[in-house]
Amino acid sequence: MTKHDAQNEITREASQAGPHAGYLPGFGNDFETEALPGALPQGQNSPQKCNYGLYGEQLSGTPFTAPQHQNERTWCYRIRPSVKHTGRFERFDLPYWKSAPLIVEGVTSLGQCRWDPLPLPKEKLTWLTGMRTMTTAGDVNTQVGMASHVYLVSASMEDEYFYSADSELLVVPQQGQLRFATELGIIDIGPEEIAILPRGLVYRVEVLDGPCRGFVCENYGQKFDLPGRGPIGANCMANRRDFKTPVAAFEDKEVPSSVLIKWCGQFHRTKIGHSPLDVVAWHGNYAPCKYDLKTYCPVGAVLFDHPDPSIFTVLTAPSGVDGTANIDFVLFRDRWMVAENTFRPPWYHKNIMSELMGNIYGQYDAKPEGFVPGGISLHNMMVPHGPDRDAFEGASNSKLKPHKLDHTMSFMFETRFPQHLTQFAAKEALIQDTYIDCWASIDKKFDGTPGLK
Repeated sequence: MTKHDAQNEITREASQAGPHAGYLPGFGNDFETEALPGALPQGQNSPQKCNYGLYGEQLSGTPFTAPQHQNERTWCYRIRPSVKHTGRFERFDLPYWKSAPLIVEGVTSLGQCRWDPLPLPKEKLTWLTGMRTMTTAGDVNTQVGMASHVYLVSASMEDEYFYSADSELLVVPQQGQLRFATELGIIDIGPEEIAILPRGLVYRVEVLDGPCRGFVCENYGQKFDLPGRGPIGANCMANRRDFKTPVAAFEDKEVPSSVLIKWCGQFHRTKIGHSPLDVVAWHGNYAPCKYDLKTYCPVGAVLFDHPDPSIFTVLTAPSGVDGTANIDFVLFRDRWMVAENTFRPPWYHKNIMSELMGNIYGQYDAKPEGFVPGGISLHNMMVPHGPDRDAFEGASNSKLKPHKLDHTMSFMFETRFPQHLTQFAAKEALIQDTYIDCWASIDKKFDGTPGLK
């Protein structure tokens, strides 16, 4: 065993000081957790001397003067302050991870687009080298908009850590199991779960069961929150208690390491001599979390017609304009369809919002063919779309008895901004050139006479 291997073995044992088996329930709560007894100060945030020789440090997710109900910050008690986790920065490139604004010469983003799943990786790809940007929207520099990505991961990051100063990341696994070892604790996720990684949080990504594939929404704007329920009231949809935040866990690890930073769409690397995941205790409301999508309780019509798909919103990132989101994360999972005298699938429409959909598993009811697990579709702002011919004919002529949509889970990243295709999405990814043809066989039924056809 080399000295490096021996140190890693010691580190694995040391990191168990804060076991990751537990999570703290709630969304936006003010949590407190410690990996060693007495590490968390009581009654004040910044004592003259912290126990264990720790350093107190605040991580702010909002401006200091944000309204109290929106103010987010976490106090960390760590082995070294974060200034010891950075040094001289040097630029490096991740050619497949792109940021807005991005308009590629010769690529049009106008139209209906759909992609087959990206092949699972056979080569060694980490969380960073395996990120594939599909669309960008808005402007990372002015902190509005988003980017959508597919991740392909087959290898764990080794003595390598990352944080984004640009964005929070919403992670939606489709295949495989990942571990996010973060400053504030450990999150394990797989299909049917999501994770939210706040802006500025340092973490390392490990493969628990690979290869892995999934989707990422990179949110440049205001952070994700639960949507207002309005007349729906206090219950159903996503409930706060089902979100899980990790308990404190730390590494006391003295090995050469790299911290990689995304800042204003550029990537930088700095070398340090230890792990930056050294927070022994923390308290606050700015923290990563995970959520089990199976706990999402949809609501819907129980007589006729059906409401807008906004009733399936899990999370929303506000834009500053009431009712108009920077991003909505919308989930279409199994549910009962019972509406009478109603066309039950999503209707034909043009939308002021831009809709990127991904299929986690199963069959989406508006597209029986072609939209397969791991696949993506994009319908940009004011581009018409809706059911294909088979879905329309089936829904128009079926006997309207109660029907359970079963074994299905798809999602949507919806934004107020147009989503522009990357070079990879337009030229390298498995775009379906014949997608537009799914509407070609729709018949003209109008013949000038009254009556239902």
